[in-house]
Amino acid sequence: MNIAESLIMALRSLFVNKLRSVLTMLGIIIGVGSVIALMSVGRGAQASILKTYDRLGPNLMTVVPSSGGASTAMGGISLTTPSLTLEDAKALEKAYGVEAIAPSNETFAQVSSGLDDKFTVVQGVTPEYLPVMNHPLSSGRFIAQHDVTSRSLVMVLGSDAAGNLFGTGDPIGKIVKLKDYRFTVIGTIEATGGTMMGISMDNVVFIPITTFQTRLFPQRTASGEDSVQQIAVRVTSADLIPDARYDITNLLKKRHHIAAGENNDFSVITQQQIVNVINQVTGVFSVFLGAIAGISLIVGGIGIMNIMLVSVTERTREIGIRKSVGAKRRDILIQFLLESGVLSLIGGGIGILLGWLISYVVSRIDISGVNINSLVTPDIVGLAVGVSLAIGIASGLYPSMRAARLNPIDALHYQ
Repeated sequence: MNIAESLIMALRSLFVNKLRSVLTMLGIIIGVGSVIALMSVGRGAQASILKTYDRLGPNLMTVVPSSGGASTAMGGISLTTPSLTLEDAKALEKAYGVEAIAPSNETFAQVSSGLDDKFTVVQGVTPEYLPVMNHPLSSGRFIAQHDVTSRSLVMVLGSDAAGNLFGTGDPIGKIVKLKDYRFTVIGTIEATGGTMMGISMDNVVFIPITTFQTRLFPQRTASGEDSVQQIAVRVTSADLIPDARYDITNLLKKRHHIAAGENNDFSVITQQQIVNVINQVTGVFSVFLGAIAGISLIVGGIGIMNIMLVSVTERTREIGIRKSVGAKRRDILIQFLLESGVLSLIGGGIGILLGWLISYVVSRIDISGVNINSLVTPDIVGLAVGVSLAIGIASGLYPSMRAARLNPIDALHYQ
C-alpha cells in the first residue's frame, strides 16, 4: 500500500469519528494559537522599540545618572540619585565630535484640555531636542530659548496626545491644564511611530525643561542644583562614538570631581548598547512566552496519544483482517502515524488562524494611549506548526507501533 492510499484511509477513519477528532485537535489548536499569539506580542514589542532606535540613528548617545557605572535608567526616568545638571549639558557641547546636546526630564502625568483628560508622557526639553531626536514639527513652533529662560507655560503636543486631547480640531492656541497650571499649546509634532513599554512614542507633551524642573516636578542633585534626568548627545558621525564617549566621560569626571578608581555617578550609553539589551530582553521574553504556550501543545500531544491508543483498541479486528489479507507491519504503522499527523496538521492550521486573529485583536487594543503591538512572522508560524507536527507524530508513534505489532490471529479473535 502506498502513502496516498494510507492517507485516504487515515482521513476516512478520522471523518468517521468527527466529534472525537475535533475534541482531540483542541489541544493542538489552543497550543498553536497560544504560541503564535504570545510570541507575536514579544516580537511586536521588539520590532516597535527597535524602529524607534533606528529612527534616532547610530550616532546618538545618552548620558544618564548611575550609581555604579551600569545604566539604571528606564524609559528616560533615572532610578538613581540625580547627578546631572543643565550646566553639565552645556559643558558637553565642547566634547570631541559632538554636534548637538539635548537635556531632558520625563514623567507621566494627567493632562486636561477641558474636553478630555488623558494620562500621557510629559517631557521637559530645550530647543535642541527636535534636531537631536529627529522629531519633525507638524504645525506651530517648538519651544524656544526664551521659553526656557522665562520658564514659560507653553506646550507642544505629540500627534497622539493632540488627537486624544482635541480630536481632529486645531490645538494651536488652546489651553491644556497640567498640575493646576494652564499651558498654551504652541505647536504639534508629526507622528514618529513606535512604542516603549507599550506606551506610544507619540503620546507625549513637551514643555520647557526649566518649567518642568521648578514649577511642576522639582528634583535636585546632592549639591542642591536642579537635576536633569538624561542628556542626549548627537555626534557628527557614528565612527566618532568611541572617541566622543571617552571625552565625555573624562569631562564629566572632572566636573563631578570623581577621583581615579571611584565609581562614576553617570553612564554614557550608545545606541548599539541599547539595541543589544533590547534584543536580549525581548528575545528571552518571547522564548518565555512561547515556552508557556508550548505546554498546551504537550497537553494536546498527550490527548492525541490517548485517542490513538483508544482507536487501536477499537480497531483491533480491523487490523487483524488487514494483516490476514497481506498488509505488512509497515502499512499499519504508516496508517496510524498518518492519522496522528493529520490530526496535528489540521489542528495546527486552525491554530494559526486562531493565533493570527488573537494577535490582530490585541494589536487594535488602545487603553489610555497604551498599545500592545503584535507581529506574526513566518518563523513563528513555522515553529508552532513544526512543533505541533512533531508532537503529533511522536504522540502517535507508540500507538502505531502497538498496532503494527498485533498478531493477526489474536486480533481476529479480539472482542
